[in-house]
This record gives sequence, C-alpha cells and structure tokens, in this order.
Amino acid sequence: MPDSPLPQGYAHRATERLPIPQEGAMTPAQREAAQALIAGPRKGVYGPFLPLLRSPALLDRVAKMGEYLRFESVLEARVRELVICAVARHVSNQFEWTMHAPLAVKAGVSEASIEALRLGARPKNLPREDEAALDFTRELLQTHGVSDPTYADALQAFGEQGTVELASLIGYFAMVSWVMNVARTPAQASATGAGIAAFPA
Repeated sequence: MPDSPLPQGYAHRATERLPIPQEGAMTPAQREAAQALIAGPRKGVYGPFLPLLRSPALLDRVAKMGEYLRFESVLEARVRELVICAVARHVSNQFEWTMHAPLAVKAGVSEASIEALRLGARPKNLPREDEAALDFTRELLQTHGVSDPTYADALQAFGEQGTVELASLIGYFAMVSWVMNVARTPAQASATGAGIAAFPA
C-alpha cells in the first residue's frame, strides 16, 4: 500500500478535484454544516462530505439519510456492511471500500468474503440473510431492479421495511460513491487495508 492516501477508484495519478475548502474561505452555511458533522456520530468532515460542502443544504439532507441508514436501520450491522462493501466494489470507490471492509469484518463478515468481493468475485457459503442481501444488491446494481424470486428472498429475510431500507442503502452508497468518484476524493490517510484495483479484464 502506498504511503499517501489511496487515489480514488484505481486511477493512480488522479488529482482530487474538490478537497475541503480552507476554513477562512468557507461561507457561514459551510461552517455550520461542517460543525454539525463534527458534533454528530461521524465526528469529522471526510469522504463524500468534502465535495458536498459546496452545497451545505444538500450535505445536511444527505448526512441525515446516511445517519439513519448506517446507524438506525432495522438491518443488522453485518448485512449493512456487506452491502456497503458490495456497492463500493461495484462502483470502484476507494474511500467507502477502505472504510467499510474493516467494519464488515468487525461486524461478522468473513475475511474470505471481503477478499472475494475485493477481487470482483461472488462470496460463497454466506449466512442466509447475507445471501439474500448480496443477491438483491448485485441484481439491483446490474439490472436496476430485482426479480420476483430475489424480492421474495429479501422479503422473507428482512420484511417490507427492511427490504425498502436495503434498496435505499444500496442507492445511498452508490450516490455518495459517485459524488466522490467525480470529485476524486481519496481514501482516508489512516486507511490500512488493501484497496481495490480494476476489475479483471
């Protein structure tokens, strides 16, 4: 792993387009939005909130949705973190991958499953709920919908509320990953795990 923060996606010479503004250059609305992040469960301004500082009102709404999906959702932490990793891998987002792969292992996802995702493979021998969540995630990302069998499995595993929150979790992390991909937001300097590379040809 390089000494400097991992570049966004796998473009190793990319330059960050929207870094955090200098404090003296921030508007009052930007300073207020940054302070709200520092005071909240995230305890700092990083990742997608760096480019989103350009639109403080949007940042506030995105942050609130993310807080619910990450910290209050009816989905178990293991399922949430597995899904976040699958989305980050699908859209090749280095920040979300290096942040959530260790959190997924801590929540109970096997290291072998995370490594399979990192390499672009489908993890095997997962718990039933994880299988249902991963099938739902991969199908939604690839086809922009889910088939009746996949929906039925998710409904049985998570109920209606959980299935809606699962779809929302996928969409949320795809969205913030796309914002960072556009901004070329790097992984955190403290990231220690293996980053992602280009999918096999």
